Amino acid sequence: MQDLYASVLTELGEDPNREGLLKTPERVAKAMQFLTNGYQLNPDEIIESAIFHEDYSEMVIVKDIEVYSMCEHHMLPFFGKAHVAYIPDGKIVGLSKIPRVVDAFSRRLQVQERLTLEIRDAIQRTLAPKGVAVVIECAHMCMQMRGVQKQNSVTTTSAFTGLFMTNDATRREFINLVQAKIH
Repeated sequence: MQDLYASVLTELGEDPNREGLLKTPERVAKAMQFLTNGYQLNPDEIIESAIFHEDYSEMVIVKDIEVYSMCEHHMLPFFGKAHVAYIPDGKIVGLSKIPRVVDAFSRRLQVQERLTLEIRDAIQRTLAPKGVAVVIECAHMCMQMRGVQKQNSVTTTSAFTGLFMTNDATRREFINLVQAKIH
């Protein structure tokens, strides 16, 4: 990858041998490997590594999970927060696994819509809960730095299964808890 980034610098009209750019191809290659390390992670295995049998059947929410991803259309960052909930049906998951699943999918070239669905589907598939809810709110550099250049725009996506789709009160409770500042 280093050689490719050196070529990109040359194509941009820069001199990759200039003092300030000497190590840039190496740094960018390492950064890209880090920013896309989700391809090496299996979200189902992350969840399955910490499933516990419990009779708890009320909503579990992990909110304000930082999201950092790269738009697959422009390879520019988008970032924000994910709010994830599920209603257990005999199984719970270690709480740290939910942000790890968010990272596993967000550290890939993405679109926010697919990211939302992938998180929802992984939790539904592995835990088989009574329902899953995912809301993601992100700012997209491809909209803010270029193109339409709207710096204050935020994109919100949501995806639901089970009780979150069929029970309005359950969905409202989730939305109210996500919006609440209780901490």
